[in-house]
Amino acid sequence: MFQDVGYFLMAWTDPSLLLLTALGTLAGVYVGAIPGLSVTMAVSILISFTFKWDVNDALALIAGVYLGGVYGGSRTAILLNIPGAPSAIATALDGYPLAQRGEAGRAIGVTTVMSVVGGFVGIAALAVGAPLISSFALMFDSRDYLLLAIIGMLLVGSLSSGSLAKGIFAGALGVLIGMIGLDPMTAQGRFTFGTIAMMNGISYIAAMIGLFGVAEALVQIHHLDKTAIRQKASSFLPDWGLVRRYLPLSLRSSAIGVVIGALPGTGGDVAALMAYDQARRSVKKPSRPFGTGAYEGLVAPESANNAAVGGAYIPMLTLGIPGDAVTAIIIGSLYIHGLKPGPLLMVETPHLFWFTVGCLTLANIFLLVFGLTGIRVFSKIVELPKGILIPLIIVLSAVGTYAVGNNPVDVYMMLGFGVLGYFMRMYGYPVGPVVLGIILGPLMDASFRRAMISERHMVGEFLLGFVTHPVSLVLTLFLAFIVLSQTPLFGMLKRQADRASRS
Repeated sequence: MFQDVGYFLMAWTDPSLLLLTALGTLAGVYVGAIPGLSVTMAVSILISFTFKWDVNDALALIAGVYLGGVYGGSRTAILLNIPGAPSAIATALDGYPLAQRGEAGRAIGVTTVMSVVGGFVGIAALAVGAPLISSFALMFDSRDYLLLAIIGMLLVGSLSSGSLAKGIFAGALGVLIGMIGLDPMTAQGRFTFGTIAMMNGISYIAAMIGLFGVAEALVQIHHLDKTAIRQKASSFLPDWGLVRRYLPLSLRSSAIGVVIGALPGTGGDVAALMAYDQARRSVKKPSRPFGTGAYEGLVAPESANNAAVGGAYIPMLTLGIPGDAVTAIIIGSLYIHGLKPGPLLMVETPHLFWFTVGCLTLANIFLLVFGLTGIRVFSKIVELPKGILIPLIIVLSAVGTYAVGNNPVDVYMMLGFGVLGYFMRMYGYPVGPVVLGIILGPLMDASFRRAMISERHMVGEFLLGFVTHPVSLVLTLFLAFIVLSQTPLFGMLKRQADRASRS
């Protein structure tokens, strides 16, 4: 017991580890805020520099970059409507309207505090419930991942403040775009039209930056007559009254983030989407309607995607299975340093587990410090004259897209998606579901085909599994509830129940 505490506090008492964790968190916050420079890219670059480092030094730096990078994507999402990462797409839905109302500083402050709350929930789950949650994650098979992806696609209704049909259309368009490229099982080209540049598929980073960043620049040009938004001087620090008010919602959303983060191959983007939908359905009296600047729309996704960090570490450390792309890279780093993540890790090298928990806890504290630093300066970005702001958005978009793969074709695709996003916004179609469709489409495709192969392509056995497997049954019922909740009959019954409760 006391030995475990010593391992936990190792990063806190060693000056070099303390400094590396702080530098990693600071770098993660600002790298994550640059569109295209994802936390996955930052960690993968760092790995190449840490091959000859001591394993503790490498893990301390990586923990800081991971936590800081997941949070950093929310800053440009709030200020410029450009999510720094897919997990910040849901944050932009209410964060950018808040910035347009002059409340960017308060939005960033609340986001920072709730991200830290989510981070602590995820770390606590890692420390206390790692074996239990990892065994639960193992119960998911290919059929369950298919259901999870379908649920995620149906939740695009929560991203479309107007027509549900438009939201589903946008999500289906994203799935279609996500299918472009070589078939992962047969290596046959799909929708490539014989073009070599299309063989690798469409980069979701290029799509995301184009649909949000370039489209936002075009919309700003369309409304050049509007004056710049003046930020309220009193809103450059978090409103602690709002923090106390939304703490229960943050804890609920964090629990969603932990569970989704522990499922291999999902990650913070799916967790943020599900938490946003949960908030939209459960909050009876939001501060404003969702999609127009509701603080609940910030609290839920930001708590969930930071809690998903601790969740993603759970299967990585206990089973040797990556929870997302970043932990897949970290697993490679552990193998390079002669370690074997998996069931024997906590038996053979328990100090590594508790040292990792200590580094994540320390990084989360630094996240609060660095996240609240510079809010006033960042918030002033929204007040820049449009002659400066619009070129800044386009330059950031181009640099971020090119940095992903050093491929000029991605920049052209980004511009094309920017034009598409502009027309979608002009005609009331949400752009967020397109990006989520591009991300979830390959997961749906691979999960369906693996499930069919496991059932020897017997359709009856495949369908029967939806009601005989416990996890599949729960997800199927949840899927049915989502579908029914969107019907006019359900809406009428809900309105009648609300009137009855008020009377």
